[in-house]
Amino acid sequence: MRYFITGGAGFIGSGMAERLSSDVKNEVTVYDNFSTGMERFIEHLRGRSNVRIITGDLLDEKKLGESLRGMDFVFHFAANADVRFGLEHPRKDLEQNTIATFNVLEAMRENNIKKIAFSSTGSVYGETAVFPTPEDCPFPIQTSLYASSKLAGEALISSYCEGFGFTGYIFRFVSILGERYSHGHVFDFYKQLMDNPQELKVLGDGKQRKSYLYIQDCINAMLTIIENADGKINIYNLGTDEYCRVNDSIGWICEYLDVKPALIYSGGDRGWVGDNPFIFLSCEKVKRLGWSAQYTIKESVIKTVKYLENNKWLHDARV
Repeated sequence: MRYFITGGAGFIGSGMAERLSSDVKNEVTVYDNFSTGMERFIEHLRGRSNVRIITGDLLDEKKLGESLRGMDFVFHFAANADVRFGLEHPRKDLEQNTIATFNVLEAMRENNIKKIAFSSTGSVYGETAVFPTPEDCPFPIQTSLYASSKLAGEALISSYCEGFGFTGYIFRFVSILGERYSHGHVFDFYKQLMDNPQELKVLGDGKQRKSYLYIQDCINAMLTIIENADGKINIYNLGTDEYCRVNDSIGWICEYLDVKPALIYSGGDRGWVGDNPFIFLSCEKVKRLGWSAQYTIKESVIKTVKYLENNKWLHDARV
């Protein structure tokens, strides 16, 4: 198979590029503008004869179309994932998430490529009252620009599947943890504690309930779905059968680092406008295909901290 991975130098994209290119029968093209993707995440792939790396932007329609020629399957991971500060630059979500997705679909149509996998988000369920939340849960009002832009991307993909005979795989993730993790609460907490182990600033009240998934479990789930799902539009939640409070995660991190900081909460039941205080997805649908998570949330948090310990260069790169 000839795979095209947008955002292939990012956290999830680089993991998928590594996995797919480990099979020499596959050809993998990484397409990334390196605005948030990291060269060091994929530098070890440059020596693989079946890997091609292209520096390009999804808003550059000409280059995107030319780069996609001859591909069989598109993994579309590229996106603006800055959920917290989305209100400070609302156009970014529209351009980098929704319009970029449209550009990918159009480039696929022009090149007669029919299969796409899309990284959506569990945030599209908004502040639902149904837990664990299944894929067919009624959608409430959207609460973040990020989720709105991802939901628009889902709708575009569904429409192309109906109108142009595409096959779509839409993955609604919880937050992903693990190697190459470079933004989010574990990263923020670890960096704070390295700078000052005496105190830790926490957005909200620490009681927010969230679910997390280890990166390799996530990749395994995506590939299981692609191999076994047989629908035209395949929508799957990806998560675990548990959730934790932010305070639980803080406790695990501090115990591992052997620090006891004073916790300074910003207050309220959420970290920012649009932050969902409870995310817990039902994953029964993907489990019926034979997949299950191999790592607990606690294990995923600790594996992430260990990675950050061994890759201190990432702290400076994200300043």
